[in-house]
This record gives sequence, structure tokens and C-alpha cells, in this order.
Amino acid sequence: MKIGFDHEKYTRLQSEHILERISHFGGKLYLELGGKLFDDYHASRVLPGFLPDSKVRMFLKLREQVEIIVVINANDIEKSKVRGDLGITYDLDVLRLIDAFRSIGLYVGSVVMTRYSGQPAADLFAERLVSQGIPVYHHYTIAGYPTNVNLIVSDEGLGKNEYVQTTRPLVLVTAPGPGSGKMATCLSQVYQENRRGIKAGYAKFETFPIWNLPLKHPVNVAYEAATADLSDVNMIDPFHLEAYGVTTVNYNRDIEIFPVLNALFERVWGESPYRSPTDMGVNMVGNCICDDEVCREAACQEIVRRWYAARCAFLQGHAKEEEADKIELLMRQLNISDDNRPVIAAARERLEETGLPALAIQLQDGRIITGKTSDLMGPSAALVLNALKAIAGIGKKCHVISPNVIGPVQELKCRYLGNHNPRLHSDEVLIALSVSAATDVNAAKALAALPELKGCEAHSTVILSAADANTFRRIGVNLTCDRRYQSHKLFHR
Repeated sequence: MKIGFDHEKYTRLQSEHILERISHFGGKLYLELGGKLFDDYHASRVLPGFLPDSKVRMFLKLREQVEIIVVINANDIEKSKVRGDLGITYDLDVLRLIDAFRSIGLYVGSVVMTRYSGQPAADLFAERLVSQGIPVYHHYTIAGYPTNVNLIVSDEGLGKNEYVQTTRPLVLVTAPGPGSGKMATCLSQVYQENRRGIKAGYAKFETFPIWNLPLKHPVNVAYEAATADLSDVNMIDPFHLEAYGVTTVNYNRDIEIFPVLNALFERVWGESPYRSPTDMGVNMVGNCICDDEVCREAACQEIVRRWYAARCAFLQGHAKEEEADKIELLMRQLNISDDNRPVIAAARERLEETGLPALAIQLQDGRIITGKTSDLMGPSAALVLNALKAIAGIGKKCHVISPNVIGPVQELKCRYLGNHNPRLHSDEVLIALSVSAATDVNAAKALAALPELKGCEAHSTVILSAADANTFRRIGVNLTCDRRYQSHKLFHR
């Protein structure tokens, strides 16, 4: 794959910059982590070369000083909001994050539920956490937030929130996704620490939008597409422009909240250490792009993927149609379309040839491979198998899975597990391939090629089953689907 981002340079510069910011505050620093600390797949897709866990590596050297607060919006628990890239709900992702932090030796001190108003699902989740020895704190909706500064910065505003007990000097505030209330949690803690005689600082570690890229750079536009459900809008930072005469990019929520932050610091310390939302950040990503054209192309691909995902989510009842409409406007601004994604035309051409659902994938070397529905396999399974054979240099007519393996799997599905469709899904064909690999050289070669699918682009002419979609996600294939089901049934698994 082409690389557009220098990960080693980023690790060095970002670490130095964060340490420099910490030195400006004495005693305690609340560092809001925008985006994802673990598994930042959006960043790795739009900045080829960025590693999904690159951020967390920087904090391991400071592990004895670090404490983590995981924040989750109580409404997201109640609505069972799903993290799109992993396919799990936000509450389950909180558990996953805690396990991930603990596994590398980072201390998770507590979980904060924001916008809490007695939601039953949130109460059940809190009981589950407490039973596992994890403290839970509740923060509440403040009337007039974020504009009523006098109320917010008072005992009736931030002062009504439960004070989070922390024990370490550097507190990282993270969450499963955007809109969780990380900044409000930080502001609440800074206010309440001051009431207790503790001087605490605040800074923000936000990857997107990238402040020193142009407003309409595809990487920044891709962030708008990723947060279409939140109605986030990238904007020129007016405070930074007025203070320094320099044009930088931020987004609406940070710009809206900045007067609150200024008022808070002025009341706490007598003056604010920041003159703009951009000042609050410690992001060095923009300084580490080594090939702008590669990142532009990757970001355009991401925007198209987000549009297809939003259209399918609307059909499935998981999103509003306005989300797809907003992303379509972003595509028009950058003059991008389906043509930027050649696998779409290839999959639809295969559909026209066969009259049955089809998929296409573009390999790392540029070749496009297709898969169609057959009596033995669904199109996803056929695509995976065809792609692995192409990578391994195995002829199309060569069978790498023995009929003696496929037959028993189909019998298991239909006779014992209650399935009516004998065709193998992509996960099932991979299991069958692994069984055949024990005795067949070609099957072993095909299986060994599986890592080569990571980062490849694929498209399906129908919305895939959860089993197939999860398989593509797990092997790292970037998938889009046309907005239609294979059948006209109302219920789809």
C-alpha cells in the first residue's frame, strides 16, 4: 500500500508536544482524548501509515502517572448506539476499552455517565460496572449549555455533577465515540478540583479536524462525513484568527464551547491560558503527512464509503436520511463520485452478467476480482476464495476446498442448525479452507494469503448478512454495499 503518513515522526513529535503541554500546568492535567485512543481505524484509513493504536503507545512511558476516565453518554446506552467500525454497542465498547487498557498496564479509575436522567438501561449498566469493582459517576444535563456561562460555571451547573475521585496527576478522558461528553467532564472536574483547592489544567488531544490543513482538504472533509450523525461542521477558528492573524481549522462544538472554557479558567485562575480553541489542542498530525496526494485519495475513498454506509443504515432503520444527504453534499464539494471507487462498477457489471448478487474487490496490486452467487457459496464467500487464489497465484479452475469438506458443513447448517440456505458464508468458507489446508498445498497457500486482503476495497450489490459483514471487517477489507437487500422480505438477519 502507498504510505502518506510518517508514523515514527508522529510518535516523536506528538510525545514531545504533550510533555511540553503538561509542563505548563502544575499539579494536575485533564487531557481530553478526541477520537479513539485504541483502534482508530478512521485515522488509519485516511492517513495511510497511521497505526490504529499509535496514540496509546505514547502514554505507556507515563503509565505510573496516568489515570483513565471512560465517558459514555447515558442516552447512547439507552438507544443501544453501535460503534460502526466494530459493530458493537457503546456500553460493550466501554468494557472492551477497560480490558484493553488494563491489558497493557494503564489504570482505569472510573466510568462517567453524562447526560444522565435516570435512563433504565444506564442504571443496569452502572450496576454491572459497580459489581465488577469499577466506580461509576453521574453527570447531568445543564440547561442552556453551552451558552449560559453564568449558570454553567456555578454550583447549580457543573457543581451539581458528581465529583470524580482521581489519584494521579495526568488524567486521560476518553470515550467509545464522539458526542459522549468528554469535554464537559473535563470542565466539570477542573471546576470541582478548584473548589477543593487543587489547581488543575485542561488540554485536548484531538486528531480531527487537522488544524493546519485547509478547511476543504479531503482529510478534514472526511471527518465531517464521519460525524454526519452529530451534525459536526468544520470551521475556521475565529478566535485564533483574531488573536494571531493565522487561519486554522476547528469544528463547531469546540468553537461553541470555547467561551465557556475561557470563563471557567478566568474564574478559577483569574485569566485563561488559551486564546483560541486551536490553542487548546496538542495535535501534530498535520506535520507528519509525507505524501499529501496519497492522503487526499484515501480520504476521498473514505467519504464515498461513509455515504454508502449512511444510505444502508437509513434503509436498515439505524440512521436518518439527512446523514446520507449531508455526505452527498460533501462529495459534490470535492467533485467525487462512484467513479472514485472502481469496485462499484465491477460488482454491478457482474450482477448484470449473472442476474444474481455479486461482489468485487480491488487487490493491493490494482487487480479487480469478482465473486458471484452459486449453489455452493454466497457471493461473499466466492469473492474471498477467488481473491485468495489470485494473490497466491492459483488457477481459477483449481479447487482448494475439497468437496468432502464442503458437504459436511452444508449438512451441519441445514440439518442440525436450522438454516434453509446451504450456501457457505465467508467465515464458513475460511474455516473449510483451513481444514483443507492441513492436507492440500494449494489450500495452505491460499490461506497464507489472507493478510494480503487487509486494506483492500470491496463492494457488494446487496446489503450483506451480519456474518459476512463482520468477516470483512475482521480481515480488514473496506466494504461498501448498494442500498438494497437480496430479497423483498421485511425481516433480515
